[in-house]
Amino acid sequence: MRFFSKKITDLARESWAMSWPMILIMFFEFLIGLSDVYVAGKVSKEIQAAYGLAFQLYFVGLIPAAALTAGTVSVVSKLFTAPPVTHPIAHRVGGNGVHPGGENLAHRVGGSGSVDQETHLKETVFSSLVSCTVMGVIMGALMIAVSPFIIKLLQVPAILKGSSTTLVQIYSLGFAFDYFLINANGILRACGKVKISLRTYTIICLLNIILNFVLVFAVGLGCNGIAIATVISVGVGALLNAVAVKNFVGAWKFRFKAFKEMMSIGWPIGLLQILWNLATVVIFSILGNLPAQNIELIAAFTNGLKVEAAIFLPAFAFNLANAVVVGNLLGKGNKEDAFKAGLVTAGIGTAIIAAFAFVVLFEARAIMAFLSNNATVISQGFTYLYITFAFEPLMAWGVILAGGLAGAGYTKHILAVVALSLWVIKIPFCYLAGIVWGMGAIGMWWAMNLAIVFQAVLMSWYYFRKMRVS
Repeated sequence: MRFFSKKITDLARESWAMSWPMILIMFFEFLIGLSDVYVAGKVSKEIQAAYGLAFQLYFVGLIPAAALTAGTVSVVSKLFTAPPVTHPIAHRVGGNGVHPGGENLAHRVGGSGSVDQETHLKETVFSSLVSCTVMGVIMGALMIAVSPFIIKLLQVPAILKGSSTTLVQIYSLGFAFDYFLINANGILRACGKVKISLRTYTIICLLNIILNFVLVFAVGLGCNGIAIATVISVGVGALLNAVAVKNFVGAWKFRFKAFKEMMSIGWPIGLLQILWNLATVVIFSILGNLPAQNIELIAAFTNGLKVEAAIFLPAFAFNLANAVVVGNLLGKGNKEDAFKAGLVTAGIGTAIIAAFAFVVLFEARAIMAFLSNNATVISQGFTYLYITFAFEPLMAWGVILAGGLAGAGYTKHILAVVALSLWVIKIPFCYLAGIVWGMGAIGMWWAMNLAIVFQAVLMSWYYFRKMRVS
């Protein structure tokens, strides 16, 4: 059998139709973050560092929404494309109704496998939106209450505590909007309306960037204006998405079973993101406890993460595409093509990331100078990019293969790999290199690369073990 088949090409083209709007959406999110960092840097290096810490905590607070939305996309996408009356899950996951990851899905649509598809869809959408919004209100209140204790626990420099706490609390006020926006975007994507989400994010991006400059400099709100700009723009986006999803909410009936089903699918993804972002917060804490230039190092790390996020946009897009391609091929019983398609997608994505990283390295110092006017922040940020980017292609390989594993239903295996790489390799070796062995920030950057190698190798091992046809 040829390694490249027409079937794989056709499925890859179909996945691209879904992926390119997602790439633009993520690019708009990057532009918002870049604007935040730039404005914070114009205020002071201390504010830039405080923003970096606050943003990580803000992102951690959004993880429950990402988890529920992952489950929502899985359930709603099947319901939306199912025939009007019968919901034949079985043929989507294999002739015996067993998911490649080992889960029997027949019970998800009733004992007979037949339900009123349209009613089920609308009830599921309504249940998801209500659940996510309520979760947003609860999480927002919780983060407002506990953020001072979390920041104190992290032992960040005293000069950052006040600004970081205030920023997190302002962000938290808008969590209900954030949660609704994220969930509604997932619903639109699952129903083939991803371009509506793109339109919404275009408006959010423009509004947020404009408000950043207006509120911080013209109105004089200082660093608080950065968070307020986010809350306002996300609120507008949530309103636009509420109008967009109204046609999918015709049955105002909450189904706890639907909520339970969506969470059962999404929780490994949610936990993975929690572990990932908490690890980044811990890195901030370790940097804050270095004996010299800790404020500058935190600011440099903040800027480096933003640039790295831009480079990694195509990798996440290929991750999504790989899940679709592999999942479709496995659903049709074509395991050999599924295995090959996953490797082909990972190879293409890795080559693109390598090219991007190579180009950015030539302008890395200029980019760092754009984000900060502090010489130490610029120098340390450049060093971070120079060391980290050497291993970006390997990171891309592991991330894109993880998309293939997710398409096959092995989300728990992905969670295990990421958890081990973060909390057995990355965090311990960063602490040892930075604090115990006295290697400082450079030692920490190399320790991060050790975790990347470990994650890519283990993810590849799992992929070949689970996906390869014997």
